[in-house]
Amino acid sequence: MFDTSRRELLQNAAAALLAGVLPLEAAQHVHRAAADDKVAGGGVYEPKAFNDHEYQTLVRLADLIVPADEHSPGAVAAGALAFIDLLSSQNPDLAAIYTGGVAWLDRHCAIAYSTTFLAAKPDQQTAVLDKIAYQKNASPDLGAGIKFFTWARRMVVDAYYTTPIGVKELGFMGNTAVAKFEVPQNVMDYVNKRSPV
Repeated sequence: MFDTSRRELLQNAAAALLAGVLPLEAAQHVHRAAADDKVAGGGVYEPKAFNDHEYQTLVRLADLIVPADEHSPGAVAAGALAFIDLLSSQNPDLAAIYTGGVAWLDRHCAIAYSTTFLAAKPDQQTAVLDKIAYQKNASPDLGAGIKFFTWARRMVVDAYYTTPIGVKELGFMGNTAVAKFEVPQNVMDYVNKRSPV
């Protein structure tokens, strides 16, 4: 299934992610491993850490966090979920964050809407996320959901912006030499407008 070096790479990447310090190079290795798994699966990535319901719930959540728009196909098309699943398959603590988070979303939706998060209407899904997207809404009922969503949002964004699609959207050209460095005028205008000086 996995050779030792690949398994160690994924385990180390998952541990680094939990510690909050996943380097770009390690993230790109994980994306390549997920792409290899997709090719080996005949063009379809098969989840390793999550059951179908959990995986599809996380797909919907990722689509709400970084949706497709006129500039990008979004987190789902970029492979963010394969990244998350592959790392979670190598670290039970990471997998527990997601399985527990999906269970929380489903319990909350069962109480509020008599359905699962995945089966809820889009406006119901966003209403739940509007509650758990902000620390100011912290309460005994929402605390676990807020903690999960904070984690999931960060990881989906990290996964997206470490893919070739996300890197391209950022306009990152890599560590290349340039003859002259210029800060774009729109960036200068933004900074100057908000400067207290």
